[in-house]
Amino acid sequence: MLTSLIVSQILSWIIIVGLVVALLALARQVGVLHIRVAPAGALATSGGPAVGGAIGAIPATTLDGQPVSVGGHAHGVKLRLLLFVSAQCPLCKAVIPMATSFARAERVALTFVGDDDVATQRAMIAQHGLEGHAFLNGPEVGQALSVAKLPFAVLLDEEGAILSKGLVNSREHLESLVVAHEMGIATVQDYISGLKAQAA
Repeated sequence: MLTSLIVSQILSWIIIVGLVVALLALARQVGVLHIRVAPAGALATSGGPAVGGAIGAIPATTLDGQPVSVGGHAHGVKLRLLLFVSAQCPLCKAVIPMATSFARAERVALTFVGDDDVATQRAMIAQHGLEGHAFLNGPEVGQALSVAKLPFAVLLDEEGAILSKGLVNSREHLESLVVAHEMGIATVQDYISGLKAQAA
């Protein structure tokens, strides 16, 4: 009787230890899987000023034809988001409402940048209710930042330094720009690549 009790206790402890080992192995696999399927974030592209570099004042024009400048020092504006869009870009139409909501939530000064005729731009502004946002029109800013594909976003600080940039097509991508800046990395992809290298 006593022997069978001892044997059953030993078996119970062996089972418990086995379950703990299996749980730890499972937790490790979940961590590896999480890294593999992590959101990619805004897709960084080659060319143009690098993340961390400051851009000087780039001359631009509003839809009303008023000259303004992008970049350089902006007193009292901690974060500025330039979002390059086009009325002919279906993804842009989906990203615009996400960007306006994101800018409100993150307290980011949002400026839309396009390069089209004024009537087309005004129609897009009316369609998406962008009357309260700054809208620049012309090729100068896009050329200076080497924007080749849309929708493209650039996050600037108060001094005009590029904090992060990349192609965006979801709210998650927009948020990844701020996350990359807060983590002190160039892009979320760099961070994920580092995690994958550590896990390998």
